Amino acid sequence: MRYSDTHKAETRKKVVQAAAAAVRAKGPDGVGVAEIMAEAGLTHGGFYAHFPNKEALVAAAIEEAFDQTRRRFARLTQAMSPREALITFVEAYVSKDHRNNPQRGCPISTLSNDLPRQGPIVRAAFDAGVANLIARLEDWLPAQDRTARHGLASSLMAEMAGAVALSRAVSNTAISEQLLEASRVRIKERAGYSEPDVAKLSPRL
Repeated sequence: MRYSDTHKAETRKKVVQAAAAAVRAKGPDGVGVAEIMAEAGLTHGGFYAHFPNKEALVAAAIEEAFDQTRRRFARLTQAMSPREALITFVEAYVSKDHRNNPQRGCPISTLSNDLPRQGPIVRAAFDAGVANLIARLEDWLPAQDRTARHGLASSLMAEMAGAVALSRAVSNTAISEQLLEASRVRIKERAGYSEPDVAKLSPRL
């Protein structure tokens, strides 16, 4: 039976979305092609109609994961001022909801430790996603020298991702939540927004 090009594109999208969740939940080395195809409701044999190898699938999955993150933040921050958008971004990113749901969260906080073991196309996809998120943060920061703003955005992104990763790693829930709360406060202060000026928000990532 011949399928339309639309059917093939839709099937590929289904596989990539399943892979994006699986890779974030278990890491690139923790999932297999057969598992991802089964998650997408497809047979293992159909994999090579869409991807030459697993590395290409992982790269596509990382691109999709970053796209999902970008779309979520675009919805959360739509029509907001830069100040409101950055506060909302920090509150959503450095949160219990993000900590508890790595399978639909930002790849930076989930996959950073796995990337040094991956091939060049996977690392290139990750690099591009990181650069795009830093650029988004940079646009929301108070006006200053562009080089300084980029440096601050890079540092803030690293701090946010690190805070979420560490909050997942510790076994004590109270310590985990203290890490998130302290990080949110300090990150907003470093971005130029002190806590007394920040309205408490509870957005979901």
